[in-house]
Amino acid sequence: MRQTAAERGEFQAERDSGMRFWHTKRGHAVFLLVMDILSVLLAETIAFFVTKTETQSFDARVMIWMGANIALAVLFLFLAQGYAIVFSLATLFDAFKIIIAVTALTALDLIFAIATQQSVISVAAVLVFGLVLMNFAIYSRFCKRLNETVGVLFRRGLKGRKRVMLIGGGESALMIVKEQCTPRAKYRAVCILDDDKNKIGKHILNVKIVGNIASAPQMAKKYNVDEIFFAIPSATRQRQKEIINILKECKKPVKILPGIYELADGKVTVSKFRDVEITDLLGREQVQVDLNQILGYIEDKTVLVTGGGGSIGSELCRQIATHHPKQLIILDIYENNAYSIEQELKRKYKDNLNLLTLIASVRDIGKMRDVFKKYRPQIVFHAAAHKHVPLMETSPNEAVKNNVFGTLNVARLADEFSVETFVQISTDKAVNPTNVMGCTKRICEMIIQTIGKHSAHTKFVAVRFGNVLGSNGSVIPLFKQQIAEGGPVTVTDRNIIRYFMTIPEAVSLVIQAGAYAKGGQIFVLDMGEPVKIYDLARHLIQLSGYEPDVDIPIVCTGLRPGEKLYEERLMAEEGLQKTENGLINIAKPIDLDENKLWHTLDKLYAEAYAETEDMKKYLADLVPTYTYQAGQSAGKAENAAANAGDMKNTENAAKNGAAKDAAEGLSAVAAANAAV
Repeated sequence: MRQTAAERGEFQAERDSGMRFWHTKRGHAVFLLVMDILSVLLAETIAFFVTKTETQSFDARVMIWMGANIALAVLFLFLAQGYAIVFSLATLFDAFKIIIAVTALTALDLIFAIATQQSVISVAAVLVFGLVLMNFAIYSRFCKRLNETVGVLFRRGLKGRKRVMLIGGGESALMIVKEQCTPRAKYRAVCILDDDKNKIGKHILNVKIVGNIASAPQMAKKYNVDEIFFAIPSATRQRQKEIINILKECKKPVKILPGIYELADGKVTVSKFRDVEITDLLGREQVQVDLNQILGYIEDKTVLVTGGGGSIGSELCRQIATHHPKQLIILDIYENNAYSIEQELKRKYKDNLNLLTLIASVRDIGKMRDVFKKYRPQIVFHAAAHKHVPLMETSPNEAVKNNVFGTLNVARLADEFSVETFVQISTDKAVNPTNVMGCTKRICEMIIQTIGKHSAHTKFVAVRFGNVLGSNGSVIPLFKQQIAEGGPVTVTDRNIIRYFMTIPEAVSLVIQAGAYAKGGQIFVLDMGEPVKIYDLARHLIQLSGYEPDVDIPIVCTGLRPGEKLYEERLMAEEGLQKTENGLINIAKPIDLDENKLWHTLDKLYAEAYAETEDMKKYLADLVPTYTYQAGQSAGKAENAAANAGDMKNTENAAKNGAAKDAAEGLSAVAAANAAV
């Protein structure tokens, strides 16, 4: 009689259910129990008949001994947790426990044999029984892993696996060598290098430590390695940099095991290795901050981050979220960026973070006033800005509108609504600027200093730092893309240098700088030694396994408009004052002519919204240290003419509010903004 489809389905479901049972802990335990009983019976039978003498016979006494042995074997193995072992996770420690259990049973049998004068079972039979049972009991628990290893080493072999050289002969190397015995491993460790002279010539399992790290280029060639694994998580940043500089000469891709502080679970696997980054070559330790100071002024506070979706702003949001704010407000004009960081924080913190995302422009004074009035932020991190140097050279008016007057709007509202701390994100390009972006950032610093000088409630500070690795507009993503495409890698000038810091490092210092705020200060971050961009490009090419100018060419394209060969942290008039954190310094304030500042800002506002062609000239009037080439403004005459009416209205609005604002020591720009 044929089965119906339903009957076949029921049968399949029952079979699948039965198969699933054997993959559970209970299924494992039942299987091992049955195997142990059979193993004891088989071991007893083998032992008795191998050692049987003419005086011994297989009688009832022997059968009683065999039955008692089965019960005792199950008991001892149970006490040794032999039935809690998962086949795929069995370890050497588990094997050791099985050995102890079988040894205890054998010892008990020996006492029985001697006490009965070997009339039931001989000492020789007991020893054979113990040896056979131990092998059976261990194999039943390790059969899956042993079969996998045998399959890898003998059936599939080591063909197609990448030949890897390990740097470091410690515990990490041991774990990696062990891992290569798994069927999924795609590599084969062929040699190990270590600077400990006592280790050279010895083996980690079957892999020899063949020399010191300085011999890496020779050993890479001798052993025909495909990749190099840097397996010294305890190495200092400086030592790490030194070793990586040696490994570059091997002309092979290098992967690095993160430091112990980055290994959340402390476990070392090949999956934890990552490509070497430029951050590994900075040669300094990770920046540390005083978390107690940060917690002291952020915890249980409403914090607003403008430009919260950008590279700096989003990292600010990440780090602020860890310090338990009362509410975190992400404000950005670009909805995709804001949405991305919002979703990331929601996934991580779920309902444990009071998060609000707003789409708004800092240029819109009316909207920003509504935000401050409704949510009453207590701390403001102002990261909203146009910061791409070449683009701002061709759109200077937009840089002024967004950077200068966006900052002025937010700063004045912070003062009006008694914000506790206002932190302005600045840049080293503000020092003796040669580009529009840097010049606008210098004006922002001037605004912050001036408003902070007169504010009764709010501490205004600016934080000045250099390039951050991986930020929007950073050269690193561009270089990586160019390398992936086969080159060329483009550098503006062979001699150009920059200060670098990671985004998390820069942001953590920005947050801590806010804790030092007293009002009107400019904090300058110590970014270590400057790095040649040309050398940086060469390093990335080498660490990708290529040879510069052979496999991938490096092309110098010439300095872009507004670009410097080097950046400065201080102006001539400034000096540095230390803080408790050695990486955060305070630039001595430069005296400003406040009346000139506000008057020039009024004029700058009018010209920016009139789309003037001479914006760079007006910027130079406000920032005497700004140098530029004439004739590079991006505004057009027809735009200026078309907006002449708006210009006139703006100027009138500014004049109408000037008297009132001057009495408060503030600019007439606010009135102009209100009119727009």
